[in-house]
Amino acid sequence: MKLYNTLTRQIEEFIPHDPNEVKMYTCGPTVYHYAHIGNLRSYIFEDILEKTLKYVGYSVNRVMNITDVGHLSSDSDSGEDKMVKGAKREHKTVLEIADFYTQAFFHDLEDLHIKKPDTICKATSIVDFYLHMIDVLMEKGYAYQSGGNVYFDISKLDDYYQLTNHKIDDMVVGVREGVEEDSFKKNQADFALWFTKSKFDDQELKWESKYGTGYPGWHIECSGISIKYLGEYLDIHCGGVDNIFPHHTNEIAQSEAYLGHPWCRYWCHGEHLNDSTGKMSKSKGEFLTLSLLKEKGYNPLVYRLFCLESHYRKQLVFSFDNLDRAASTYEKLIRRIQHLQANVSGTLQTDLFQQYQNQFQMQLEQDLNTANALTVLYDVIKSETLNTYTKLALIENFDTVLSLGLLEQKADTIDVQQDAYIQTKIQERNQAKQNKDYVLADQIRDDLLKMGILLKDTREGTVYEIEKR
Repeated sequence: MKLYNTLTRQIEEFIPHDPNEVKMYTCGPTVYHYAHIGNLRSYIFEDILEKTLKYVGYSVNRVMNITDVGHLSSDSDSGEDKMVKGAKREHKTVLEIADFYTQAFFHDLEDLHIKKPDTICKATSIVDFYLHMIDVLMEKGYAYQSGGNVYFDISKLDDYYQLTNHKIDDMVVGVREGVEEDSFKKNQADFALWFTKSKFDDQELKWESKYGTGYPGWHIECSGISIKYLGEYLDIHCGGVDNIFPHHTNEIAQSEAYLGHPWCRYWCHGEHLNDSTGKMSKSKGEFLTLSLLKEKGYNPLVYRLFCLESHYRKQLVFSFDNLDRAASTYEKLIRRIQHLQANVSGTLQTDLFQQYQNQFQMQLEQDLNTANALTVLYDVIKSETLNTYTKLALIENFDTVLSLGLLEQKADTIDVQQDAYIQTKIQERNQAKQNKDYVLADQIRDDLLKMGILLKDTREGTVYEIEKR
């Protein structure tokens, strides 16, 4: 199993600290709004990683946080807490906002066939542990109080920027909003471990501490949750590329200062989903959610397929044209599988089964090459040497990782006989076009359109989809 490690900036063989259990932490949502489909791309990649690790034989213990306090609207420890911002927007309490959007997030996971992590921890549930970590950091001289808040002192570290490979002057500007100077900090990149009312008077959730009544900073939450539930050594930490700095950089700093030894060996990051204007972001105001795609008639698993067709470390451009192509591919795939299910014959061809399974696993082991893994799936379906029983066994096996519902989905009102008829008409139309009989070609297209079948000519040939009415 090979993975690209952001920490070393190269693809490495994966070797867990404990061969009996992979300990994996994935950054969860800040539940002040719906997750947009760019966020969900990261969760799909993390789901594929966990399922691939299990597919190749590892036991995985995965933990994820739910941020319901402490995540500010700027990377410079300034601006409103996002949870407070959401509560003001909807005239609800922070806890009401957190509960609503947490449940919405879980519904998205279910729709996308993303497995819930073994442990999901709300940030507000272990505040005592964050305070214990802050006590240790203060005792060791890594933290200081200033202006009523507690900050981590990055000058105490030899290599604060090990994850980013940057120098301090390169990181003056944060990845989301411009970093404002904080007069309470000793160094421009110091980050808050604990906020008090000396900085924010309107925070709804507060806890008593010897540092003053306040609440934890965002970064200490992920370190605390990971260490509490996964122990002192973490194998894999995941998130989006915009988490690299400052969030994951700060996690490494405070965790290793607290523990006194290296913490996490493999850092895996998923790239952005872009739209026509650039990176998809809630800060733009309007953003695409999975619910919106469903309202427009898209199966959520079409979006999952759309993501799997690209490598998780490559930026992916979203458009409805691109999603339509994925929908057409998915519908065609499901129809072919239904045809196999209707014509099952033979017994398991053990050697061929193992051969294709090895090919599928090999692609996943190469830094999760899901596009090539899908190609192996298509090769199985098209194979003339595999019987239908073996094909279906392989599809079922592959889908434990792909999780596309390949044996469960139903094609939209098109049965096998109708599909065969449509394919025949497509061939007749193609022949008519070759013969330059465009009147006949147009007539075939119009006849199918009256049946609700929309033809699309692509570089790979003519495909069809059911017209949305």
